[in-house]
Amino acid sequence: MAEDFDLVVVGGGPGGYAAALYGSAAGLKVALVEEQRIGGTCLNRGCIPAKELLETATVARTVREAAEFGIEIAGGSSPTVNLATSQTRKEAVIDRLVGGLESLLKGRKITVVAGTGRLADGAGRLVRVSDGTELRGKFVVLAMGSVPRSLAVPGFDYDGQRVLSSDHVLNIAAVPQRVVVVGGGAIGCEFASFLRDVGSEVTILEALPQLLTGVDTQVAQVVSRAFQKRGIESEVGITLQGADVSADGVTVRYEGKNGAAAINADYVIVSVGRRPRSEGAGLLEAGIAIDERGFVPVDSMMRTSIAGVYAVGDLVNTPQLAHVAFAEAIVAVKDMLGELPAPIDYAKVPWGIYCHPEVAFCGLTEAKAKELGYNVETSVHRFLGNGRAIIIGDTDGLVKIVADADSGVILGVHICGPWATELIAEGYLSVNWEATAEDLGALIHAHPTLSELFGESALALTGRSLHG
Repeated sequence: MAEDFDLVVVGGGPGGYAAALYGSAAGLKVALVEEQRIGGTCLNRGCIPAKELLETATVARTVREAAEFGIEIAGGSSPTVNLATSQTRKEAVIDRLVGGLESLLKGRKITVVAGTGRLADGAGRLVRVSDGTELRGKFVVLAMGSVPRSLAVPGFDYDGQRVLSSDHVLNIAAVPQRVVVVGGGAIGCEFASFLRDVGSEVTILEALPQLLTGVDTQVAQVVSRAFQKRGIESEVGITLQGADVSADGVTVRYEGKNGAAAINADYVIVSVGRRPRSEGAGLLEAGIAIDERGFVPVDSMMRTSIAGVYAVGDLVNTPQLAHVAFAEAIVAVKDMLGELPAPIDYAKVPWGIYCHPEVAFCGLTEAKAKELGYNVETSVHRFLGNGRAIIIGDTDGLVKIVADADSGVILGVHICGPWATELIAEGYLSVNWEATAEDLGALIHAHPTLSELFGESALALTGRSLHG
């Protein structure tokens, strides 16, 4: 006989565990079903392990450049990267975070069931787990997450040996000599940056006209130039023809600006996004709509086509970001409780890309603001003249603020450079609180800091500036 709960959550990734924790904090009796480890893709196969490896890259880069600061390595030898050791540290980081999350769920008295959950009735409220357990919820949240997309091009089927998905590359234990990264988006650029820093030769192949499509063009150009200086090769506007896998490596064939070309590599990493994992969970049988791309359509409250059933995270066609999944879970639970939450404004969520140099942004790009009819004014200040950036020896990048010249309201903030992913918080608040340049220009930023470059950029929009 099924056990009754106020809320049953299917999937223990960021959207799922956030719904469980927030629901429990609101007094709901909650059950959470997860077939692998709590934390989902982000904690186990995505955000956390990727950023841990990128931190390894940062340490390697810092050690290589230490002589500039008067720190010399005995014998003058170059540092070597032991990826096996880094992988051990990565697993320790993951284990610590998973353990903490499991303790938190236990402390909130959330019933966690190990297994694969499937909707088992026409109302979508009965969840049958692969171990035979049945859970009935007054409300159900679907949070099954996503898996790496594949390419419908001959030779690019994932084998985990030569053709790697984003999941596979996070487990490599030795530095490859040469790698081809297919896809120049956020994840592809992060992998390319990491591998170059640990010693690989890297080529990025991107079908679209620029790296980091969707990022402000000026910022994308900074990254592209920085990659070129570091020896990361890239070709945009290409068409893949196929991949030939052998015992010794893989050859990637494509059509580029100079005609047909081929690259030999140890690995090809396919980084073309992720698709929702909506199949096999009984959604269609329960009457829940799924679109042609596999996403579950929802309204602004995260409600599916069946009353009482919600979907969050990578299962829905919104930015595939853990923090967005957190926010969606909160909206869903608040709606269940009748609290009338404000819908998420997806155009204003913060984004972070952890390549070197880092990229972070929120709000409108300059091009999008013009397209929407704003009288656009921009302010750009570069880290090249920032005291803290010069001190730490990391001056590539800029802060760009996009504003409405008529009202002074900040429409978008775009940062490329040292610790951009931390610096974006102020920009996010500015955009979402509809702050003006006058509001921000009057605020004091500590000196010397990286953050004062944001203050300089805002001050310049008032018509008067100090250093720019």
